[in-house]
Amino acid sequence: MNLTSFLIYCMIVTFTPGPTNIVILSTVHNFGTKKAMEYTYGATVAFGLLLVISAILNSMLMTIIPKILMVMQIIGSIYMFYLAYQTYKMDTSNPTVIQSATFMSGFLMQFLNPKVVLFTMTVIPSFIIPNYTAVPAVTISVLAITFIGFLAFLTWVLFGTLFKKFLQNHSKIVNVMMALFLAYSALMIWM
Repeated sequence: MNLTSFLIYCMIVTFTPGPTNIVILSTVHNFGTKKAMEYTYGATVAFGLLLVISAILNSMLMTIIPKILMVMQIIGSIYMFYLAYQTYKMDTSNPTVIQSATFMSGFLMQFLNPKVVLFTMTVIPSFIIPNYTAVPAVTISVLAITFIGFLAFLTWVLFGTLFKKFLQNHSKIVNVMMALFLAYSALMIWM
């Protein structure tokens, strides 16, 4: 396996803006680091679980990918538009803790996030299975990819924490931008 290509692929997909990363940044901005970390833990567990599912069911999934992708695109897009709307209408003048930034919402978001689903369905068959089929090797690979994803989420939490004051001073603009990024992500699924 070309380790450099594998790591570049993992870093680009996990660290670039996507629905989960944008929600993490928005959560830090509006509700703080602690809430964002709760969401991040849920997202990380689901990310790892998706990798496990991909590793176990890889051959079966490959035969039914078009059906899975269509359903995930529809559900994922609708959910991302909903998140965009919630982010847009968020009233930061009355900071109350909402239930959307929970472990469970972070967990569920990963199963509806087409970027994550596509990544987990492609990284295992593209880089791992052709080179390593033994259970310990596949397990170590899944753990390593999950750790890379967790580091990406932490980067977004850190970014939000470092720039929180700036983001709070420009909260309406930030919420509109986050909503637009989420809506753009939802639209890109269809293009």
